[in-house]
Amino acid sequence: MDIQQLYEFCLSKKAVTEHFPFDEDTLVFKVGGKMFCLTSLKEWEKGTPALNLKGDPEKNEELRAEYEAINPGFHMNKSIWNTVDFNSDVPDKMMLQLINQSYDLVYKGLTKKVREEIEKEAD
Repeated sequence: MDIQQLYEFCLSKKAVTEHFPFDEDTLVFKVGGKMFCLTSLKEWEKGTPALNLKGDPEKNEELRAEYEAINPGFHMNKSIWNTVDFNSDVPDKMMLQLINQSYDLVYKGLTKKVREEIEKEAD
């Protein structure tokens, strides 16, 4: 997966927007105003890309034990965020699943009102 594929995959999800809230380097994808995926453009350029993704705390521990490329979230709440390195032992298919899980967790955590607004816009 390259940065363009990541970009297209994230933006293909319902109500996703892109932002640079921290600096010109950190690309953030949000749904309903909440972050679900962060990545450094400079790291992509250097060939060492990684994503910060939200996950279930118990599942996060299992993933970190199973995969060398999955670690506690860099600059994030370490219990609910993972940093997942590309070009390591996490296959692209699983990376897509982790992005989907992050999106789903954030979407489900949105207020009912925000979810209803998103659903209305999607129709």
